Amino acid sequence: MSALPFTQIQDSPDSIIVSNGNLRASVAAAYTNRNPQEIERLPFDLSALEDEGIYVNVDANGFGILDRRLDWEALGVELPQNTDVAFTPPRCGLLPNRYRRPLLTPVSQAHSALHKYSYHFRLTETLFETPAYRWIPWRAFTEFEAAFDKAYDNLNKARQKALDHYDEIRDEVVVTFRQVAVDSAQRLESTGAIVPEDFGDRIVRNVLDAFPTEDELRQKLTLRFQVGVILLGSEMLREQRLAAEERYRLEQVESERRIECLRTSAAEKSVQQQMWAEEESLRLKLVSEEEERKQEAEVKEHIRQMKLDAAREKLQETLSPLQEGAVQLRAQIYESAVAMQEALQKHDFLPGATAKKARHLAHWFRLMNFQSDSELEQLLTGLESLAAKSKGKNKRGASNAAVREVLDDIIQLCYRDAHELAQPNRLAALEL
Repeated sequence: MSALPFTQIQDSPDSIIVSNGNLRASVAAAYTNRNPQEIERLPFDLSALEDEGIYVNVDANGFGILDRRLDWEALGVELPQNTDVAFTPPRCGLLPNRYRRPLLTPVSQAHSALHKYSYHFRLTETLFETPAYRWIPWRAFTEFEAAFDKAYDNLNKARQKALDHYDEIRDEVVVTFRQVAVDSAQRLESTGAIVPEDFGDRIVRNVLDAFPTEDELRQKLTLRFQVGVILLGSEMLREQRLAAEERYRLEQVESERRIECLRTSAAEKSVQQQMWAEEESLRLKLVSEEEERKQEAEVKEHIRQMKLDAAREKLQETLSPLQEGAVQLRAQIYESAVAMQEALQKHDFLPGATAKKARHLAHWFRLMNFQSDSELEQLLTGLESLAAKSKGKNKRGASNAAVREVLDDIIQLCYRDAHELAQPNRLAALEL
C-alpha cells in the first residue's frame, strides 16, 4: 500500500465518517503503510494548565544604564599589537555599590519569586518558543504577587534614595574616576607611552556622558510581570473564522457603500443632465420665440409697406386731377404774370387792359383756389390793389415798381410750386 497525500486522504469519502484522533490516525497509517488500528492514540490535554493556573513572565528593563564598559586605555593598559587574542574590556558600575546594589536586588528578588512559585514545562516552552513564561498555579499566585510587590517597593525606595543623593553620587563618581585617570596615566608613562594632556579630563567626560540622569533613573528603570494564556488551535481557527466573517461583512458594507456612491453619482449626473436639457430647451424656445417675433415683425412690415404702397397709389390716383388742375392754374397765372411784366417793361406803366386783366386774374384765382394757396392769394390780392390805385403820373412810377416787384414774386412762386409739383415729396411722410 503506497502512501497517499494528505489532501487526497482528507478529501476521500472515508474521512467523512472519522473525526479528530481517528482522522489523524488514518493519515499516519496512510503515510506509514500500517493498519489504522495499530496507531496508538497519545492523549495530549492542556486543559489542566489552562484551567488551574496562568503563565507569568517577569520583565526588567533599563538596568543596563547602571553599568558601562571601560576601555583598556582608561585603565592604563596597553595591549600587544598584531595579536589574534581577544581581550574583553572590563565593566564597572557607574553608581557606588551602596546605591547600585539596592537597585539591582529587586530584579533578582522578582525572578526568584517567579522561580519559587512557578513550574516550567519543556513542551510549552517549545511551543511558545521562549523560556520566559513559567506556569503558576492559582493557589500560588497570591504569594507570588505579594513577593513581587515587595521587590517593586524595594526598587522604588532604592531609586528614591539615589535621586535624593544624586549630586553627591555624581561628585563621588567624578572624584573616583579622576583618581583612576591619574593612576592610569602613571602606568602608561611607566611603559613609555605618550599620555595626552587632556587624558584625565577625557576619561571623566566619557564617564559623565554615560552617567544616568535623574529622568533616566526615574523612568527607564522598570520592573513588571506579564500574564499570558494559552491560545488553543481551535480558538485560533474560531478567531480566524470570525475575522474572515468580519472581513466579509466589511467588504459587503464597503461594496454597498460604493454602490450607494455610484447611485448617488448617477442620480446627480441625471439631475445635472436634466437641468442642462431644460436650460437648452428654454434657450431654444427663446431663440424660436425671437425668430418668430422677427418673422412676425417682417411680415407686419411687409403688410404695412404693401398697404402704404396701395394707399400711395390710391392717393396718387385721387390727387392726379387736382395736381393737374393746380399745375394749369399756376401755369395760367405764370403766363399772365409774364405778359403783364413784359407790358410793364414795354410801356413803363400798367395799361388799363392789363390792370383789368390783373384784377380779373385775382378774382378768377379766388374762385379756383381749391388748395387754399394763401401766399399766392396774398400776392394776387396785392397785385389787384396796385392795379386799382395806379392813377396820376407820380403815383404811376411808384405803383409800377411795386407791381413789378409783386409780379416777380408771383413768377418765382409759380415757378417754385411748379418745380415742387414736378417732384412730389408729400407722400413720403404718409403713414398708416
